[in-house]
Amino acid sequence: MTTLRGYQQPELSKKLYKIIKNENTVIGAYESAGRERVSIASQLSDWGEATGDEGVSDISDKLGVLLSEIGEQEDIFAQGLEEYRGVLKQIRNTESSVQPSRDSRNKISDEIQKLKYKDPSNTKLVTLEQELVRAEAQNLVAEAQLSNVTRQKIKEAFDVHTAAIIERAEKQIILAQHARRLVNLLDDTPIVPGDAVKPYEQSTAARDILNDAEGDLRAWEPQMYPITSNANEMGQNLVPKPEALAAGQQQETAPVADGVEATEAETRPVVEPEAANRESVATDVNESATIATT
Repeated sequence: MTTLRGYQQPELSKKLYKIIKNENTVIGAYESAGRERVSIASQLSDWGEATGDEGVSDISDKLGVLLSEIGEQEDIFAQGLEEYRGVLKQIRNTESSVQPSRDSRNKISDEIQKLKYKDPSNTKLVTLEQELVRAEAQNLVAEAQLSNVTRQKIKEAFDVHTAAIIERAEKQIILAQHARRLVNLLDDTPIVPGDAVKPYEQSTAARDILNDAEGDLRAWEPQMYPITSNANEMGQNLVPKPEALAAGQQQETAPVADGVEATEAETRPVVEPEAANRESVATDVNESATIATT
């Protein structure tokens, strides 16, 4: 069924759909690795006890605790990946919602071209051209919304993703460093046949190391390169808020040199609609700015 759903995806969202689907496989792998790590940690503790060596038993038991916590970090990391994957879905959904707008515009354009070729004097051309103006206006808004959502959400997604990577890495480093301290408590001085192994006297120190590890995990705070965002300037219709547009226009008409304001030629858009359709396009763009993008 998942393969069939992939085929049913609009052309515009197929690539991101595939990424999201493959990320789900990766998440499952991390969750599985975490469970296996916890299981192996328990097996290590059982083995140590079975050796009959007090030192090996105590150290392996406490190593098992740390390794189990490392496994738990894999599960927490998988949760972070799931959150990141959810943000990518928002981009994919927006891509899917824009596809009909593109298809409608292209379909009308193709009909006009065919009709011009077969019957240039057909009165239906006027109606089709008006429909094309409206379709292009709607698509103009939809494409702007897609661009806004894509840029905002890709930053949000990888803010979550990289933060999860950093947390997992730094916490596992903490646990691994304390595990190395634990290993150092085990005396591996060789003995000759017939000699007794020195009594193990490091149980208190080993317990203190576990307490240190727990304390360091609790005290951990993220220290990451910040990812900034201007997404607060975007309104609910996924285009800039009116106040943000007004601020941008004021900035564009600000004096350019020696108190002289920019000329009309410098401030007007590089590309304008054709004069005959300008008012119609402007009206349609305003009406289209509230299209749904779910």
